[in-house]
Amino acid sequence: MNSLLGSVFWLLVTLGVLVTFHEFGHYWIARRCGVKVLRFSVGFGKAIWKRTAKDGTEYQVAMIPLGGYVKMLDAREGEVDPALAGQEFTGKPVWQRIAIVAAGPAFNLIFTVAAFWLMFMLGKPDYAPLVTAAPQSMAAEAGIHPGDRLLRIDGKPVSTWSDSLDTVANALLGRAPLPLDVRGTDGRERRVVLPLQQLPAGQGIDQYLDKLGLRPAPLPAVAATVTEGDPAQVAGMRGGDRLVSVNGQAVADFEAFATLVAGEAAKSPALTVVVERAGQPLTLHIKARWESKEGRPAQWLVGVRPPPAEQALVRYGPLKAFGVALDTTWERAASIFNMIGKMVSGQASTKNLSGVIGIAQVANASASMGPAWFIEFLALVSLSLAVLNLMPIPVLDGGWLLYYLIELVKGSPVSERAMMAGQYVGLVLLFTLMGLAFYNDIHRFLPS
Repeated sequence: MNSLLGSVFWLLVTLGVLVTFHEFGHYWIARRCGVKVLRFSVGFGKAIWKRTAKDGTEYQVAMIPLGGYVKMLDAREGEVDPALAGQEFTGKPVWQRIAIVAAGPAFNLIFTVAAFWLMFMLGKPDYAPLVTAAPQSMAAEAGIHPGDRLLRIDGKPVSTWSDSLDTVANALLGRAPLPLDVRGTDGRERRVVLPLQQLPAGQGIDQYLDKLGLRPAPLPAVAATVTEGDPAQVAGMRGGDRLVSVNGQAVADFEAFATLVAGEAAKSPALTVVVERAGQPLTLHIKARWESKEGRPAQWLVGVRPPPAEQALVRYGPLKAFGVALDTTWERAASIFNMIGKMVSGQASTKNLSGVIGIAQVANASASMGPAWFIEFLALVSLSLAVLNLMPIPVLDGGWLLYYLIELVKGSPVSERAMMAGQYVGLVLLFTLMGLAFYNDIHRFLPS
């Protein structure tokens, strides 16, 4: 499955699962409150599949899979049969209407906790938080050295690269000095402070990360395995040899070795490679081979593989996993509210908003990394949907909750005229946010 088809497929899976669960929350609580549900739809527009149940509820899957809805018996949408008056939505007590509307985001929260719980029980394979700093970057100037292991970020312990990256990314929004506790390759611990306050305002997280220059540590320049019959083995290279130079150019790490091999072999396949074995230098004459392996595009190969990166697996038993899932949901929700607050106040750029295209790309990438990664992605999107829907914007669940809370305070419903005006304002705000997110997605494809 190519990248485009994979992105579309996993986007549809994501929206299908999360929208169905969200709308099921509205549906389930509405039924518990005695409200008649006329239609349960996954997607908008013309139905591509539908079925009517014995209770009269119509279930359907529609052509536009970017949302869904639950249509309830509602006097505002037409005359109601007197025999069904007791099952009409607006006739229910305000606290029941609040429960029905809040159920969608609440079910998204339940899904989030359940998904994190499952992810922590399955175990998410990751890399150890071994880092380096790009040359002349903020991290390099602050004192990050190649091979440093991150122990704590702003006092919070970290055990994986992805957790470290998430914590740093959230800190970048505040642009305040960020302390890192690290352990160097010499085994000594020290504190490094990243001067994030020096970052310019109004830029996206990706731009901040580039300026910060914190990177995963490169793999060491060691030939961990040498493939039998390939050019390197034929020339005398052995597993465990340290790679010193290619055609007289020094090798800093394995990525640099691969780059030099590709560049030099393009000029001439005959390469002079110096390795170190048992403390002694050894010069090898290797003839690189242009070929394709494992379905990949053809390239210059010599048959050398690097040592594996240090793995870090986060896994807990059921009870511990549930507690960690609750903590993670709370922390991620706080991060989302923090980002929204900073974007509203102008402290963070709206460039950080991402739309359907961005979600599709991340869905495909996470699915390719394994079940635990995709489950975590579903949890994060579900949490984002819960937070978005709770925003007090008319047309969203949060807008309706605002109307009902006002009704509780004043003792009577908000006027239909005020509701209609709010709906128009809400639609403008929602389409503005969607347009901005779509623009950001498209802009990421363009050269900077």
